[in-house]
Parts: sequence; structure tokens; C-alpha cells
Amino acid sequence: MDALAPLGMVSESPSSNQATDNADAAKDYFVERDGVKFAGMHLLVDLWGARNLCDPATIDAALREAAQAAGATILHGHFHHFSPNGGVSGVLVLAESHISIHTWPERDFAAIDIFMCGACNPYDSLPALKAAFQPAQVQLGEQRRGLIA
Repeated sequence: MDALAPLGMVSESPSSNQATDNADAAKDYFVERDGVKFAGMHLLVDLWGARNLCDPATIDAALREAAQAAGATILHGHFHHFSPNGGVSGVLVLAESHISIHTWPERDFAAIDIFMCGACNPYDSLPALKAAFQPAQVQLGEQRRGLIA
């Protein structure tokens, strides 16, 4: 894994949001909004007419900025470049879940999943993603995961 880090494909760098104490070890990270309790919010973000879809380092930086904007704790990142001019698939593993991306530069399209629990707000990630990828159109879906009846 260390051999991949210089290629911008794997990141061991934790977020500055990462706590080092165990005071919250027994905390329930489920969310309660509008009288509904659930595990977390999952956003499906489709970017059309997007740019900057071929470079793993640029995509890594964009997803990191998006995670930090939402207040998430970055644990690990991994990005795979399919060819010099091909797409990138990657993920940031968060203490609060994940952000993943798959890009199709030949179609100017990126599919991004943002799943976060706890106090993080995945909607706060969107401005960073829009700034990095400059999409002409954004399609957004929302799913509350782990609903408690």
C-alpha cells in the first residue's frame, strides 16, 4: 500500500477533524430530524458537464475538502486511475461513513455517493464538489438510511 501513496492513489493522512480521545465511544451516532431517527443521510450526486475528472490527486483533494466542509473525519483514501485519459474510481473512508466517486471523463460525468452519520451534514459537501468539478448540471437524490420505526 505504501508504494501506491506517491502515485496519489492511497492516502493515509487522517483529517484534522479526527479526535484522539475515546470519550464518545458509547455515543449513539444515529441522527434525529423531523421526529425521525435514522443511521445517516445518503446523498447520490450526479454531476453532468463536469471537469477535472481524470486526475486522482485532484479528485482526492476535492473529496477531502468536501468531507471537511461537512465536518467529517477522514480515515483513509484510495483512488484508482483506469488509464492516462480514463476515469477514476475512489473512496474516502470516514469515521462517519464514506464519500465515493466514479468518473466518466468521456461523458463529462461523475457519480458521487456521500453517506454520513452523526453531526455531519452531507449537504455542506456540495459547494466544494461544485467548485472542484464545475458541473453544468447537478442531479441530487437523498435517502435516509437505517430508519427506526
